[in-house]
Amino acid sequence: MNQSLRVKKSANRVLGYFSKPQNVILALLGVVLSFSTIAPIISILRDTITVHPGSVDSVRTGMQSGLTFFNWIDLFTGSLNKVNLWTPLLNTVLLSVFTCLGAIAYGGVFAYLITRTNMAWKKYLGAIFIFPYIMPQWTLAVVWQNLFNSNAVTGASNGLLASLFGVRMPLWWCEGLFPSVVVLSIHYAPFAFILIGGIFRNMDANLEEAALILNTPKLKTFFRVTLPIVTPAILSTVLLVFSSAMGSYPVPHYLGLTTLSTKYIGVNVNRAGQASILAVIMMVFGVAILLLNQAATSGRRSYTTVTGKSGQSSKVNLGRAGRYIAAGVFIILTLVTCVYPIISFAIETFLPNPGDYSFIFNGIQGNLTTKWWVTSSNLTESGMYGQLGILHNTIIHNALKGTLLVAGSCALLAGTVGTLVGYAVSKNRRGKWAAYVNSMAFLPYLLPSLAVGVAFFVFGSALGIYNTFALLIIAGTVKYIPFASRGALNSMLQLSGEIEEAAVIQGIPWYKRMARIIIPIQKTTIISGYMLPFMTSLRELTLFMLLCSQNRILTTLLDYFDEMGLYALSSGINLILIIVIIICNFAVNKLTGASLDKGIGGA
Repeated sequence: MNQSLRVKKSANRVLGYFSKPQNVILALLGVVLSFSTIAPIISILRDTITVHPGSVDSVRTGMQSGLTFFNWIDLFTGSLNKVNLWTPLLNTVLLSVFTCLGAIAYGGVFAYLITRTNMAWKKYLGAIFIFPYIMPQWTLAVVWQNLFNSNAVTGASNGLLASLFGVRMPLWWCEGLFPSVVVLSIHYAPFAFILIGGIFRNMDANLEEAALILNTPKLKTFFRVTLPIVTPAILSTVLLVFSSAMGSYPVPHYLGLTTLSTKYIGVNVNRAGQASILAVIMMVFGVAILLLNQAATSGRRSYTTVTGKSGQSSKVNLGRAGRYIAAGVFIILTLVTCVYPIISFAIETFLPNPGDYSFIFNGIQGNLTTKWWVTSSNLTESGMYGQLGILHNTIIHNALKGTLLVAGSCALLAGTVGTLVGYAVSKNRRGKWAAYVNSMAFLPYLLPSLAVGVAFFVFGSALGIYNTFALLIIAGTVKYIPFASRGALNSMLQLSGEIEEAAVIQGIPWYKRMARIIIPIQKTTIISGYMLPFMTSLRELTLFMLLCSQNRILTTLLDYFDEMGLYALSSGINLILIIVIIICNFAVNKLTGASLDKGIGGA
């Protein structure tokens, strides 16, 4: 009897638990996210000790199958360990560290000027500063090449400066660590702008005024009061930028820097197991940065800066001339990094040969061509390697359709799952299972994109779905769920429970409560959660490059055209991607008020 009563009570507790929609959501998503996140990681870990027929591990061990630790031993201690591991690892760490410093310095200074000074033309600058992040990551790398490359130094076609003025920049300026750091710093500076700017904007001015009353010099006030306040935002920027820079493939690839990402591509054919180890190392760095971030922000030091006493924000007066000089400097920088790339790619599609800027001196007639756009037959035009013009090229058209399919599907799935995660976790914020689900949803964002791509490459190959849109959509969804989940969680935590409880008392079903109450209230954040995966999927190369053939989507096709030397076609694809992303962001912003810059890094 007692046993039966205990079973009945347990059953009632289970039924009571699952009678709440948020608990059902947590249970289902916990299982799904655990499988989609952990299974690929397990697959890549197993791949590091699996014998690959035809690879170095098979030749050296004499095994055709089974498990071996040869890959680990040879990568760390073998004769090629410096070339295959230590040099790429050092370059990767240096690239990530200096990119963090550059992005924080550039984006942080801009954030301070926008939020805490009377700098002129803030609205324009604040809007256009986000463009380098909106544009594909390799955009500025290609622009750097088009500007500074020269045949005498890099062996490639002459860039703009070499063609027009005979200026030949040194090799360290054209290729390697320095240009890679500059390009990635500009690309990720919007992270710092959004995160640090948000704290500057909400900071209580009384904190600085108290220091000034005590006759503390302004410079000392900045370093002892203002700067420590933005420490959490700086650490968050480091967290986001470090892992992203570590997993970057296009920028070091285009600018000739050997990193873990580029080395993975180089050794994957003959040393597949060791390539997987490189991906695991990148994952370890991502998790380590997360743990360091948590340790730094979970101590006893308080970062509370918004109280109930004052919400005023004092502006630093730059002076009548200073406010325009500061704005002028950033207008020039944004023109070079945001507007010039679009113009540059457009011009490249009309050049008869890469680097041929003779039309500037000789006139447009006879020095520009429309062949890259309008050629309709591969028999009439030499030098195009059998490719048709962009307007008639079915390969490009099909890749565009594939890109839109993948981006739309990733946005729909990642946005929906992320919103549900945010809702369910906010309703069970103190529960251990909710914390676990939240961690599983956010973990993929902290892992370098190439490492995630490698994990899904191994995972998808085992399932037999390699080179399918399904694999691209699954990988993209898992990678971009954090965009929606973090923003949705923050917005759901702002809602009082009484809002939904009133509807529950009226007997309104859960789906109607979501559709008519919760979603309308937080529509801007929720729409951003759909838009971010869409925009990011459109320009993603690193995550998808291993998962499909090169003609599946635009970004991999662009990489193929670059390898073939068809720079005009790749520039045309770049131009198409940039315009599509900007138009979509502008349209959604005007229709709903949501914007890409409001959700960078998952709020």
